[in-house]
Amino acid sequence: MKTLNEVYSALSMRRRYEVWFIRMGLANGSGAWWFRYLLMNPGRGGCVGNPRGMPVQVWATWFPRNTAPMTWIQGFTLDELQLSGRGENPFCFRLSGNGIDENSCQGDLALDGHRISWNLKYRSAFRVTLSNKGWIGFSRSPHSDAVFSGRITLDGQSFEGDPLGFGVQGHNCGYRHRSFWAWTHTYFLRSDGHPPSTLEALVYDMPFGLVFRKAVLWHDRQRHEFRNLQKEICAASFIWDFHCCAIDKTELFAEIDGSGPSAHRISYLKTNCAGSFAVTNNSMARAKIRLQLAGKPVETLETTSGAVLEMAGGESRPMIEL
Repeated sequence: MKTLNEVYSALSMRRRYEVWFIRMGLANGSGAWWFRYLLMNPGRGGCVGNPRGMPVQVWATWFPRNTAPMTWIQGFTLDELQLSGRGENPFCFRLSGNGIDENSCQGDLALDGHRISWNLKYRSAFRVTLSNKGWIGFSRSPHSDAVFSGRITLDGQSFEGDPLGFGVQGHNCGYRHRSFWAWTHTYFLRSDGHPPSTLEALVYDMPFGLVFRKAVLWHDRQRHEFRNLQKEICAASFIWDFHCCAIDKTELFAEIDGSGPSAHRISYLKTNCAGSFAVTNNSMARAKIRLQLAGKPVETLETTSGAVLEMAGGESRPMIEL
């Protein structure tokens, strides 16, 4: 069976990024981890001359509760990479003690006086493609309601458990990054005996002044898709509120709050190597949704740390009307 992790990029492509990532909130609520496995411009060797422009990179970011996040990025050459072929299954990305495949990921980084290692397994019941524009790019979540087990070590401090945490394993690709985007994934643990619910939403610019908008809710093992996101993104305060209604009359009000000390600003290189741009991510965001299913009373789902909110391009668009 085809998966959503299969490699799209050929190693001859001169301008393209492809990334496999993990966002995991720890089960005890003490923080969250963000891991990225990045392939960039393999046909031209990344961005030659830029120390941040290696063609293969592994990123690790630690979001401790109520404390500023920390990021470590290590670059590698293509010669060190073992990568499955385009469309090949099973998927595999491996190099120098780091790697990711369909159901697990590993890492071993030593940077700036810190040592970070991880060995995780994950499982899920739901996967989704948020956006698929072919050569332009795509956004997929092969594990949208992921449960993680394993161990992470940071400078001798260990995080270990089964489950260790909850979140998402994603896979994105594109010719270039969009001029602006907002993305959220929220994992709601349920105390009423029901399986967890997840909400993922994405907005970004498209050619000819168009804007892509989509949200997908996985709730009580049912998928609900929304296209008509309305209201606004408040980039200055790093809060995203929106309202939407599905074809089946399901109505959703979402409040995603990425403000606070866990908001983390980092630079991404442009795929044309002409500079960089800022991306803000809070993998310890708060979220609350009010859900109205047809013929049922309103349900409220809430989490104080189970969401991730990411925005880019907000400097020129302090308010994006949806």
